[in-house]
Amino acid sequence: MTDAAPETTDRYPALPLPEPRAWKALIALCTGFFMILLDQTIVAVATPDFQEHLDADYNQVIWVTSVYLLTFAVPLLVTGRLGDRFGPKNVYCVGMVVFTLSSLWCGLSGSIEMLIAARAVQGLGAALLTPQTMAVINRVFARNRRGAALGAWGATASLSTLTGPILGGVITEYVGWEWIFFVNVPIGVLSIVAVMAWVPRVRTTTRPIDPLSILLSMVAVFLLVFALQQGEKEHWTWWIWGLVAVSVPLFAAFVRQQVVAEAAGRDPLMPLSLFSVRNFSLGNIGITGMGFTVASIPLPITLYYQQVHGLSPLGAGLMMIPQAATSLVLSPIVGRLSDRHSARKFGAFGFTMMTVSIVAMTLVMSGGVSHYWTILPLIGLGVGNSFVWAPNSASTMRDLAPEQMGVGSGVYNQTRQLGSVIGAAAVGAVMQWRLTVTDPASAFGEAILLAAAVILVGTVTSLMSRDNHVGAATQTAGGRS
Repeated sequence: MTDAAPETTDRYPALPLPEPRAWKALIALCTGFFMILLDQTIVAVATPDFQEHLDADYNQVIWVTSVYLLTFAVPLLVTGRLGDRFGPKNVYCVGMVVFTLSSLWCGLSGSIEMLIAARAVQGLGAALLTPQTMAVINRVFARNRRGAALGAWGATASLSTLTGPILGGVITEYVGWEWIFFVNVPIGVLSIVAVMAWVPRVRTTTRPIDPLSILLSMVAVFLLVFALQQGEKEHWTWWIWGLVAVSVPLFAAFVRQQVVAEAAGRDPLMPLSLFSVRNFSLGNIGITGMGFTVASIPLPITLYYQQVHGLSPLGAGLMMIPQAATSLVLSPIVGRLSDRHSARKFGAFGFTMMTVSIVAMTLVMSGGVSHYWTILPLIGLGVGNSFVWAPNSASTMRDLAPEQMGVGSGVYNQTRQLGSVIGAAAVGAVMQWRLTVTDPASAFGEAILLAAAVILVGTVTSLMSRDNHVGAATQTAGGRS
C-alpha cells in the first residue's frame, strides 16, 4: 500500500512531503515537544526550592503540579479536534505562544498562588500543541516511514528525561528556580519560527464541531481527573467517589451524543467510526497501560533512593539516567525497524520487558541490597520503553485516514493522559497502604507491582493487533532510507 498524494496547490502542498522536508517539520515539532517534557522533569527537581522561596505549604506545592496536569489532560480530545478544524500548524503555534508566555509568567510569579495560576495556563498551552505533533507526523511522512519518525519522537522524550534532572539541578543551584521557567522562552520562540517555516498547512474540515460534545467531554474528564488527583489527599471520602460516579453517565452521554451530532450534520468530537479500526482500538488500550506505568513508578523509585539510601533529589534523578539513555539510543533504531517488521511483535516484547523489569526492580528494592543493583532493571525499562512508544504509535495511527489524524491523535493522547492520572493515584494509594504494614523499602517496591500487572495488558493488545507495516517489497523508492 502506498500513500495517495493529493493534488498540490500553493496553499496546501501534496502529502506526504518529500522526506527531507518531512524531517525538517519533525525537528520543528520536536523542539516544542522536548520543551513540554523538559518542563515537567525540571519542575519536579526544583520543587523544594520554590517551596522555600514562596513560603508555600505542602498542599500548595502539590497543586503546582496537579493544576498543570488537570488543565493539560481535560481538553486534549477537544484540542486534537481543533487541529482538524483550524489546521494543526495554526493550533500548535497558538499553543506554543500560550505555553511560552505562561512560562514567563511562572518565572515572574511573586507568590505561590500566582505560580499555580500561571501553571494552569501553561497546561492549557501544552494541551493545545501536544496532539498536533503526532497528527502532523502521520500526515507529512509516508506510511512506510512513520515508524522511523515516531522513533525520533520517542528519542526526544528520552532526551528530555535524561537532561531534565541534571539541568534542573544545575539551574536551581547556580541560577535560581525562576530560570527553570525562563529557559522555555527562547526554546518556545525558536519552535514557533521553525514550525512557521517548515510545517505545511493541511486541508481542514468545514463542518462545525458539536458544542454539546465538547461540553460533555470536558466536564466528564474534569470530574474524573480532579477526583483521582484529590482522592488520596481527601482519604477517598464520599464526595470523591461521588465525582467519579457522576462522570460515568456523562461519559455515556458523550458517546451517545457522537451519534446524534453526526446525524444532525455536525462534526462529532470523537467519531465512533475510529474504533472500527482494530489497531486503533487496541493501541489505545495499550497506551493507557503505558501511561499508567510511566507516570506511577518514578515516585516510589525516587523515594526509595532518597528515603532508604539517603540520596539527594539530584542524585536520585541521576540514578534514572540508565533508563533514559538506553531508550534514547534504541528508540530511533526500533522506530526504523517497525516500518519493515512486525510492530505488534515489537510492542508485545516491549510491554513484556516492562513487566519483567518492574518485577525485577521490586525484588531489588525489597531485597536489602545496594541501590546500584537497580541499574539492571532500569536498563530493562529503557529497552521496554523503546520497543513500545514508536511501534505502538505507528501501528495505532497507521490505518487512519488523513482527515482522522487530528482527532485520532487527540484520543490517543487523552487515553494516555487518563492512564497517567489513574496510575499515579492508584500506585500512590497502594504505596500509602504498604507503608502502614511493612518497611519503606518493601513498601516502595511492592507498590510498583500494580503497574507491572497493568502494563501486561499491553502485551495482550499488541498480540491481538494486526501487522500493518509496509514490507520492503511494497516500499516505494521515495520511501527508502
